[in-house]
Amino acid sequence: MAVDRLGHVAIQVADMDRAKAFYLGLGMKLVWDAQDWAYLSAGADGLALLGPDYKAAGPHFAFHFKTREEVVAVHAQLKSEGVAVGGVHDHRDGTASFYLRDPEGNWLEMLYEPPGGIPSNQGSDGDTG
Repeated sequence: MAVDRLGHVAIQVADMDRAKAFYLGLGMKLVWDAQDWAYLSAGADGLALLGPDYKAAGPHFAFHFKTREEVVAVHAQLKSEGVAVGGVHDHRDGTASFYLRDPEGNWLEMLYEPPGGIPSNQGSDGDTG
């Protein structure tokens, strides 16, 4: 079990429409769009925009894993080492993850990313929304 890659960064935004327009204007693709959050990609890397009403997590960075089993295994390993970890949750976009703080207090997410990447709810091109 090993981290596959640093997959995304999540930032808090006050105005979802303004933030999406800005990052789409930089050439990012809209992968997932919901009222309270959006996920954009630039190649294999992602940016999550967390709106004012998003309550599941705050700003963080995420390590991505190739299988859900790896996420469950790293969760068990960290928990056995005495690290305070949240539960593993399945998300509406097909991913699964848990959150924790590193020893310096930074929030991070350990995330299973399905084969082919984060699934889109935006049709085939992903650049509208």
